Amino acid sequence: MKPSIYLILAAVLALSQPADAQESVKVGAVEGLTGPIAKYGVPIRHGFDLATEEVNGKGGVLGGRKIEMIYEDSAGQKEQALNAMKKLLARDRVVAVFGPTLSNEMFAAGPAAVERNIPAIGTSTTADGITDIGDWIFRTAMPEANVIPVTVATVKQRFGAKRIALMYSNDDAFTKSGFDVMKAAAETLGLEIATIETFGTKDTDFSAQLTKIKGLNVDAIGISALAEAGAGVVLQARQLGIPPKVVMFGGNGFNSPKVAEIAGRAAEGFLVGTPWFIGKKDPANEQFVAAYKKKFNEEPDQFAAQAYDSLFILAEALQRAGSTENVKLREALLKTDHKGVLGPFRFTLHRDPASVEGVVVMAVKDGKFDTLE
Repeated sequence: MKPSIYLILAAVLALSQPADAQESVKVGAVEGLTGPIAKYGVPIRHGFDLATEEVNGKGGVLGGRKIEMIYEDSAGQKEQALNAMKKLLARDRVVAVFGPTLSNEMFAAGPAAVERNIPAIGTSTTADGITDIGDWIFRTAMPEANVIPVTVATVKQRFGAKRIALMYSNDDAFTKSGFDVMKAAAETLGLEIATIETFGTKDTDFSAQLTKIKGLNVDAIGISALAEAGAGVVLQARQLGIPPKVVMFGGNGFNSPKVAEIAGRAAEGFLVGTPWFIGKKDPANEQFVAAYKKKFNEEPDQFAAQAYDSLFILAEALQRAGSTENVKLREALLKTDHKGVLGPFRFTLHRDPASVEGVVVMAVKDGKFDTLE
């Protein structure tokens, strides 16, 4: 039987079109979309989705190819994050991977990307040593080492703190790293550390540690924790009678609206440093916030903003590379010079953010983080 003229025409048309123009560019993302860390992972996904929609709406990349995001849920579990990373790399053959969400997860899953020579870009991994995992690990999240010292300096200079207590969850690489930075910053600034107390990520009772701190007459309490446990510490501190004059401050894990939702009035005045805030007076940021609210019917947080910028950073790198080839893409990422909602962004040679000029200290006011007045 002879092939029909329609089949012949279809084959000719298919051959006449560049293959690249017909194929999407697959990009993976390992994010905590369920469980306690969904408070970070879901906004991150929203940031990626909004940016992908905008990039594709303007013609995509590499001559008209659309970016296709493929998500895998890590649920905050290291083993699950590693399996998700392996699936994206081996089965889905993505050209790059965003995430995982937590530093613990990146330490577990990042080596798989390094082994396959595929860029993995952490948009929320702020612990020390993330980019030491290997030459294919990048991060757009500003390390705690760049943010926490600004917060600690504000606690001393603005509030006159001289004697402080520190608390951290000691079963998580991210929060342990944040504590290390907090302690070093306090020592550098000459603050007296009255006590250091620890707890577990899943703990809900912090009364023993806080009762001890209450009797030490400290001026401030620094906490390195994820949002849920951290908010519990803040709530119980005020319930136990630690007065508002004792300033409480935290690391990057507190950069979530969930802190004020969980702790309520107890969170008023809580301080945290951040490279982004919703009220930033910048046309690009205002456009992002409006588009995010319209699409998701909620306000973006820092993690959504970082993900949004990161997708554009990858899209621009693909354009510079002129290809999805891994070595060319890695070289193009190193040449990043992006102006986004977080401000100017470049990578250091070690693939970390190169500038800290956008760091500001925020305080909870009327249930929301706002710039410190």
